[in-house]
Amino acid sequence: MTRFLTRFARHEGGATAIEYGLILACIFLAIIGAATLASNNVGAKWNGSADAITSAMS
Repeated sequence: MTRFLTRFARHEGGATAIEYGLILACIFLAIIGAATLASNNVGAKWNGSADAITSAMS
């Protein structure tokens, strides 16, 4: 039993998996933030173009 507890305490596989999970979560949040920012900018450009076309046709 002592040998099992010693081996369990030295095992770092779970900690490594958690670290990779945290890195993946940070990358995911960065991608979501960039996509949100880009979609807002693209939407504003489309609205500006639509307003310009509408005013040009009037």
